[in-house]
Amino acid sequence: MNIKTSTFALLFGIAYLAAGLMGLIPALLVPPPADAPPTTFTLMYGYLLGLFPVNLLHTLVHLVIGAWGISAWSGRANSTHYARSLAVLYGVLAVMGIIPTLNTAFGMIPLHGSDVMLHAVTAGIAAYFGWRQPATKERRHMVYDRRQSMAPVGRERRFGLADRREGFGGMSPA
Repeated sequence: MNIKTSTFALLFGIAYLAAGLMGLIPALLVPPPADAPPTTFTLMYGYLLGLFPVNLLHTLVHLVIGAWGISAWSGRANSTHYARSLAVLYGVLAVMGIIPTLNTAFGMIPLHGSDVMLHAVTAGIAAYFGWRQPATKERRHMVYDRRQSMAPVGRERRFGLADRREGFGGMSPA
C-alpha cells in the first residue's frame, strides 16, 4: 500500500488532535501513581486512559501537532516538512523520556512511561514518510511538454511524431 505523505499528515494530525482533546477531559485522566516522577506543572496532570502521562502543557503540544498535521494535509503547510519535523521532535522526546533527569522535560511535561514508546514509534513512522523517495513523481512535477523532455528529433520522427522545428501541421515539402 502506497500512502502519500499528505495522508500520513492527515492521519497523525487527527490522532494527535484527538489525543489532545481527550487530554482536556478530566474523566479520562487517572491520577498518577505514587512512584511517578514529580512535575512542577501539575495542572491536569494524570495518566490519559491510564497509560500515557500528560498535563496541560503536554495536551497543548498534542493539539498543536494535530492542527499542524491537518494543515499539512490541506496544503497550507508542507507535509514533508511536517513529517521530518515530527521525526526529529518525537525522536528527541523519546530519548529525553529514557534519561531520568530529563523524563519530565525539566519538570514541565511528563515524558516517561508509555510515552517513550509512543514517541519512538511516531518518530520512526514520521522518519519513513519524511525521508523516503516516492515511487512515482507527483503530477505537478511531471514534464508534459516534449520540448522540455529534450527528446532528439530523430527519435520523434522514428515514432511518427511531427518535427517540432517545422511549423504547425507536420512535414516539410523538401
